Amino acid sequence: MNSIRFQRANFMVRDIERALAFYRDVLGFEVAFTQGHNPASYSFPVFEIPPHAVLGFCVLSAPNQPRVMALTEVTNVPLDPIRPRRSAIVLEATDPDAVVAGAHKLGLQVYAEEVLSTADGRTGREIGIVDYDDNLVVIYSITPSQE
Repeated sequence: MNSIRFQRANFMVRDIERALAFYRDVLGFEVAFTQGHNPASYSFPVFEIPPHAVLGFCVLSAPNQPRVMALTEVTNVPLDPIRPRRSAIVLEATDPDAVVAGAHKLGLQVYAEEVLSTADGRTGREIGIVDYDDNLVVIYSITPSQE
């Protein structure tokens, strides 16, 4: 039987530095490494990126989770929104109020908070946030007495 290990999620962004204002400065990811444009990048064929695009790449780590997120910067081509959205990352946040405040400060779209009810009977909070490039991030926290 095949064994799978989840390596990382990847979001396309127009500007890595602008994206890092949210992913690094608000969510708390750390930059593990960055790479500049590579015209032979595997991203071109698998993401169907036009060959005239210019790419950049940034890998992010979370505490105790090295290199779990990536941002691929794509310039010289539009990154149009797709509806319905086809993907999201879901992150447990120890201080969801700080994340929401930081997202609001950046002018990002923050959805109304909902009550989270887990399959195992716990409850908590969940909040959707849309980054500068229309990528969806859902943060959640479980009510402490139920952890």
